[in-house]
Amino acid sequence: MEAFFYSPPIAAMMVFLALILVSGWFARYASKEEPGEHALDPYACGQRDVKNYVNPDYSQYYSFAFIFTVAHILILIVATAPSDAQILPIAYVVSGVLAILIALKR
Repeated sequence: MEAFFYSPPIAAMMVFLALILVSGWFARYASKEEPGEHALDPYACGQRDVKNYVNPDYSQYYSFAFIFTVAHILILIVATAPSDAQILPIAYVVSGVLAILIALKR
């Protein structure tokens, strides 16, 4: 019987039912009022009708974030690789270097 409750479909159904029960319990505390007239207005630091609102462009930042992420994953893979498996870390390093070179060319 214990194996029945630990099977993935039954465990997922139990979690789903628990979420439905908790959601129903919290629904009692939800606001029943109608939303205000500015409920769907855009938010700019608590100000309305901001004429000089600046939307910064982070598109140049993404390549550096990608390089950092690839380098971080490469270091983790190489550091945690078993000593008898050398091909997988080498393949990760080669693919990571290629990914970094492609990101730097943009």
